[in-house]
Amino acid sequence: MVLISGGKGNAWTNEMTIRRKMAGIFNKTQEHFPTLKDYNDYLEEVEDMTFNLIEGIDVEAIDAKIKRYEEENREQIFLSRAKRAEDLAAALKASRMNPVKADADDTAAGSSQGISGGAGIQGQYVPTAVVPGGTGQPRPTGMLPQPIGSRSDPLQGDDEETRRLRAERAARAGGWTVELSKRRAMEEAFSAIFI
Repeated sequence: MVLISGGKGNAWTNEMTIRRKMAGIFNKTQEHFPTLKDYNDYLEEVEDMTFNLIEGIDVEAIDAKIKRYEEENREQIFLSRAKRAEDLAAALKASRMNPVKADADDTAAGSSQGISGGAGIQGQYVPTAVVPGGTGQPRPTGMLPQPIGSRSDPLQGDDEETRRLRAERAARAGGWTVELSKRRAMEEAFSAIFI
């Protein structure tokens, strides 16, 4: 039933496998309990069993307890899994039926952040469906935000002095100063004299 962390494979993979199996079996929610304290006690017991399984502590007793729990709560486990599957299917259907649409609020929020409105909201991400055995990556919609202004290169048209000041400010922001560079060069030069 359960993998022990001392066996073959990656310890993280073994832990995640145990956690997934435990979450699939012990899937009660707060609505199943009369008080919050009872629910918290249930969660703490499940976490203790999970930790002991991961560490390989008293595995046989915990395995027997899990089997007994599965037999006693088979219907509740099945209904919780079915409800979760229905929720995921509904979310997937909703995401396919309703692609990201630009309404007045989204367009206003986008333009206040420097994103110009266009055919759709630019710079937004659409979640992808979760594939069994892995997760999907969000995919960007539209074009990336473009700098505001007519020039494509923000430094175009800047003179030499402006570029030098920007480089100096950037160095100061990173913790470097011109004096620090000069002092280091002097120390290196004079430290080689006495060798």
